Amino acid sequence: MKASRANDFVYQAVYRYLTLLIDEAGSSAAVRLPSLRQLADRLNVSISTVQYAYSLLEKEGRVYSIAKSGYYAQALHVMDSPESGSDLLETVYVNARRPGMCVLSADEPASLQPLDSPLLTLERELLRQYPRQPQALVQPCGELELRTVLAARYTSSTANYWRADDVYIGADLRGVLEILISVLELRRATVIVESPCDWVILRLLAAAEVRVIELPLLAGGVIDLQRLESLLKNEPVRLMLLSSVLSMPRGSLIPLSNQQAIAHLLGRHGTWVLENDCYSELHESADAQRLRDWLDPDRLLVFSTFEKFIGAEAPFGILLSRHWRNELQRQFLLRAFRLSPIRQKAVARLLGGGRLDQHLLVLKRMLKERRTQLIELLRERLGDALQIVEPQGGATIWVRSLRPVNMAQVFQRLLRQQIIIAPGELFSLQGLHAHHLRLSPLNHGDHDLASVVGLLGDALRLAPAE
Repeated sequence: MKASRANDFVYQAVYRYLTLLIDEAGSSAAVRLPSLRQLADRLNVSISTVQYAYSLLEKEGRVYSIAKSGYYAQALHVMDSPESGSDLLETVYVNARRPGMCVLSADEPASLQPLDSPLLTLERELLRQYPRQPQALVQPCGELELRTVLAARYTSSTANYWRADDVYIGADLRGVLEILISVLELRRATVIVESPCDWVILRLLAAAEVRVIELPLLAGGVIDLQRLESLLKNEPVRLMLLSSVLSMPRGSLIPLSNQQAIAHLLGRHGTWVLENDCYSELHESADAQRLRDWLDPDRLLVFSTFEKFIGAEAPFGILLSRHWRNELQRQFLLRAFRLSPIRQKAVARLLGGGRLDQHLLVLKRMLKERRTQLIELLRERLGDALQIVEPQGGATIWVRSLRPVNMAQVFQRLLRQQIIIAPGELFSLQGLHAHHLRLSPLNHGDHDLASVVGLLGDALRLAPAE
């Protein structure tokens, strides 16, 4: 390991070592891998370095983790049978990592044009400027330079402003949201979410036994104000979770008038708002405003991640909150995320130096070109079978089957043909969106996209009606 450090990042060497262990394990069964501490001691590196290498492998589907047990090499052939009765989301994840699959289920905008190279270049420069810092100087809530840049980026007026002390950085979005659920004491509390909603968020809320009320978006991405007011009057709503600008997976913008009416209604009821800002950097409208611009900043929390527009090298989760400072700091300290200060500084330089904004212009143009290609194929081949929600940004397309079909059978048929889709049921806890799909044009591999659309059409037409 020491020999590799002169010309490489340490986590990359750990990553390569782990891939060797995985390859040696073969595919006969799931094999337990060394713990974070065992591997840190064995390779003479920090635990955070090992944790980061494991997180990269987990995102690639090479390993999986089990709470209080550890990390295991992924034995794909044991878990990938579409008839095994396994959880649908697990089936999507596992099969999406198999070689040769056409993955229409993913939502990875940055994979089209990641900022890995500029980020790592900045990191190399910073490594020369900053000697290795003592562990005691590591800031549990995130590197001050990055928190300062983010506070400035989110500040929009003298009323809607943020300070560095209001910003918290975690290893990933999941960890940050778990802390937030704990701090806000949401277990068994009532939360309203717009629907469809990201499956990661839904699964976390369900795991915490949160009572989730789903409020389906109407045509044009509009929130039904009458239904929302009825819920606020008649339910003990602790919190409402709303998108900032771009409602994903629909890909629609919340109209300005609807934003203002929602903010007024929530303000009258004194309702706390948790704003999902993960996709706001990917909207295409030049004049779109954030929902938070109309909300009471003292009743607002915001979460986001860099991963959607920078890439897997920056998986950090972000939380903005003016309140619960002592408890949030305590929870971040107990979590001991141990993030790389240099990596955080590099991200701060990307944001503060304007490099990210230049990148976003290119990325959004490329995403639109890919989406347009898929939409044209869908309209040409499946115009009589699908209704398409015209996306205003992001990397995916939300569609509805015009004929009520058994979407599970559509999924299984396509899976046998090595095509992965994301059925709409993944985006609801209450059985909504059963006739919807989320599709992405970014990861079809060597498959011809026109042929794939044809197979999707066959699967929809051959599926039994419901």
